[in-house]
Amino acid sequence: MGKQYIISMLCAILIAGIAMPVAPTINKRPVAVERWFKNLPHTKEKLTKLHFYFHDVVSGKNSTVVRVAESKATVKSPTVFGAVFVMDDPLTEGPEPDSKIVGRAQGIYSSASMEEIGFLMTLNFVFTDGKYNGSSLSVVGHNPIFHKYREMPILGC
Repeated sequence: MGKQYIISMLCAILIAGIAMPVAPTINKRPVAVERWFKNLPHTKEKLTKLHFYFHDVVSGKNSTVVRVAESKATVKSPTVFGAVFVMDDPLTEGPEPDSKIVGRAQGIYSSASMEEIGFLMTLNFVFTDGKYNGSSLSVVGHNPIFHKYREMPILGC
């Protein structure tokens, strides 16, 4: 039986109600957009804080990641450039892998950097329990996995 490696990531996501002007004549600077949003009738900013743990098991018999493609140059690349992976990772309440599962992180990531290990990630956080059961968040962006702090854009909810 090989060693099993688990990568756990604390995901603290802040979601704020964001509205963007659609008319080309509206001033699109951040301050102007904020002023425009606050002047809309019947609008209130809503802030939701989600706290969960993301477990990416990259090897072993219970792996949650599968490599589905790679280029001929990937084997020689120190950053695994060109490799493509599919994932279905548990989201849990606590940092332990056996904590209560509140959802799944499902998606695709690819090594897209030749200079550092950095992934282009396209994934959905699909919530299956608790207050947000049935909801999901879509995340797409660059993930420099060895950086202590990372930001990734949330595209939808």
